[in-house]
Amino acid sequence: MAFREPCDNTFSNNINNAIPYAPLLDSTVVAEPPQRRRRRRSSSVVLLLMTGLLGVALIFAVVRFGIRHNEIGSRSSSLETRRPAEMIVPADRGVAEGVSLKTFGRLRGARAYSWTNNMLAWQRTAFHFQPRKNWMNDPNGPVYYKGWYHFFYQYNPFGAVWGNIAWGHAVSRDLIHWRHLPIAMVPDHWYDINGVWTGSATILKDGQLVMLYTGSTNESVQVQNLAYPADPSDPLLVDWIKYPATRYWSPHGVGPKDFRDPTTAWLTPQGKWRFTIGSKTFELLDGVLHAVPGTGMWECVDFYPVSRVMENGLDTSDNGPGVKHAVKTSLDDDRNDYYALGTYDGTTGKWTPDNPNIDVGIGLRYDYGIFYASKTFYDQEKKRRVLWGWIKETDSEAADIQKGWASLQAIPRTIVFDKKTGSNVLLWPVEEVERLRVNRKVFHKVEAKPGSVVSLDVGSTSQLDIMAEFEVDQEALSRINGTNTTYSCTTSNGAAQRGALGPFGILVHTDNDLTEQTPIYFYISKDSLGNLKTFFCADHSRSSEATDVNKAIYGSIVPVLKGEKLSVRILVDHSIVESFAQGGRTCITSRIYPTKAINEDAKIFVFNNATDATITASLKIWQMSSAYIHT
Repeated sequence: MAFREPCDNTFSNNINNAIPYAPLLDSTVVAEPPQRRRRRRSSSVVLLLMTGLLGVALIFAVVRFGIRHNEIGSRSSSLETRRPAEMIVPADRGVAEGVSLKTFGRLRGARAYSWTNNMLAWQRTAFHFQPRKNWMNDPNGPVYYKGWYHFFYQYNPFGAVWGNIAWGHAVSRDLIHWRHLPIAMVPDHWYDINGVWTGSATILKDGQLVMLYTGSTNESVQVQNLAYPADPSDPLLVDWIKYPATRYWSPHGVGPKDFRDPTTAWLTPQGKWRFTIGSKTFELLDGVLHAVPGTGMWECVDFYPVSRVMENGLDTSDNGPGVKHAVKTSLDDDRNDYYALGTYDGTTGKWTPDNPNIDVGIGLRYDYGIFYASKTFYDQEKKRRVLWGWIKETDSEAADIQKGWASLQAIPRTIVFDKKTGSNVLLWPVEEVERLRVNRKVFHKVEAKPGSVVSLDVGSTSQLDIMAEFEVDQEALSRINGTNTTYSCTTSNGAAQRGALGPFGILVHTDNDLTEQTPIYFYISKDSLGNLKTFFCADHSRSSEATDVNKAIYGSIVPVLKGEKLSVRILVDHSIVESFAQGGRTCITSRIYPTKAINEDAKIFVFNNATDATITASLKIWQMSSAYIHT
């Protein structure tokens, strides 16, 4: 069956017949989660190719409904103290409903900490995107439209836990300073009454904007739905229309709760619009873009081109000899974001990875810390591809309820092909964040001998942009062989585990006595043949004296090419720390909840816990001003 783009006249006429309706969500009580049901792990996963829904839906639209929503409530000016629970028993929110776990399960059985208002207030970020209160998770439908960056997100208007999911909405001129708008879509039809879940934006050839999103029906079946602006001439896109007819149901062999999160659509050489949906299945189906056995359920899939020759980003429909295509998934099993590069054949609709050994879900990740459910969009204004990522809380649910909010978004990151390695992408904070820099301090060739810690006097340390380069003593580097060839960030003892050539790096969120500290560091191993392997890690194990926060160690290998210095950029914004090694080849996002190392009691240090090598660090450090969020 052939499909075509929608007819302009039909679309315009339907918009003129919009009928407003009131949202059903009128309760201020957060719904209790249903009892958890265990889900079976599958043996393979697929990306399903869907064609034609955009054209069919818009051409045959007859009845429309306008959307009017209540604006999000104002954030309380002060935090009320509530008595925390005595023991952490997290509810398994989201699993029974058919999405990934939305609570931090590693804290089960931990003793609750008595947080003060001052500690909780410090955790609120200054230049990362957050709603004014309540729960947020996946980024949805980011798009640049008529001079504004639009950001939609999974949002609970009624509390700081997952549930009652609607689409929050904010706009910005620069991806840093945001203005909150009324809620864009709420669960109020049979096809999304249990949640307006994740979706993506597509701009058609004639400039029309549509949103594809997953709805959870009145029977908790996942279906794909379409919405579009009530007034396409409105640059703020305040009101949205849900198309009332065609739904796209899961195909044969795919479970009713295993079919979600449509991507941005792209135009094929045959003139058809295609998009992908994540799933899991026990057999390959017709229309499969790609499958990787044993990786479980794929959520929040993404598919986009990257140029091998240009620095610019590419529109989702671009293809050609100088183009690679990235396939990315958020794995439900471990809640990390994996990607791989490969070749897409627009005629057959198949994607082939460059290296099957690092295929999607078994190889590279965007970020080796707290980072999930990411989504990219093509910024046609600046010719770049921009990545958003959800940064969850890793404290207790009781603490989130006490402070009145949960989760935030990473600073938007550009994505480009790494032409030096030819095997990965580079992620880097958008350039606009540099406008917040003030009060630069420069430190030239700070020497740190083995086992030393060197204080850096930069004033306030809660909001920083740190650029650092490290040089390792060449004599020690040449002399030492066969040192710790089995090292791994995640299974090590963190920055306390000493080796001949590491660890060394920077301590952030550290008090004067070093009792609370968060090391961001490199570790070099060298085998008996002289081959070097460099690791980039973040150690949370001593980040807080609180008993109900995550204290894991994160990280991975980072490629370092001949002649390159070790380099890192660290964005510190209260309880979030984003770290980028070697220009963004390896990234780690941390959530940190100190009890002592806050406000004027927090410092930063250069440290070197290697046993044999002296290191020299050169740093530029800026304090960062706040990006005020307007209401």
